[in-house]
Amino acid sequence: MENESTAAALQIAVGRLVRRLRQTHVPGQLTLSEASVLSRLDRDGAATPGELAIGDRIKPQAMGVTLQALEQRGLVSRSPDPGDGRRVLMSITDEGRRLLTDRRSLKTHALAEAIGRLDDDERRALTEAARLLDRLAEEL
Repeated sequence: MENESTAAALQIAVGRLVRRLRQTHVPGQLTLSEASVLSRLDRDGAATPGELAIGDRIKPQAMGVTLQALEQRGLVSRSPDPGDGRRVLMSITDEGRRLLTDRRSLKTHALAEAIGRLDDDERRALTEAARLLDRLAEEL
């Protein structure tokens, strides 16, 4: 029962945090799905659309729509897979990396300001919580 109570409280808190971060979204900037794809390509390197869909746990068709939008904006590029010419690899472009960095800066700045208003103990607890949340995401 304690785990369910913690899960419910965590779901509410994370939901509020995500909503607040979304409020810093400016029309014309990246959507959450686009940012997720660019982040993955930036961090892990080139990937097939199927691999990206699996990584984000979405249907390949939905990933196709996201990749098409990113490609039209020049944020990703496609190339043949050198190991299997039937497959396509998607890569982040320099423009995609720049836009991703700008987006991260805006969100990071807003979070850093809010964290700065916490006391030392709260900041230490939040540092540990971030590590645990990342681990929890891997367990889902």
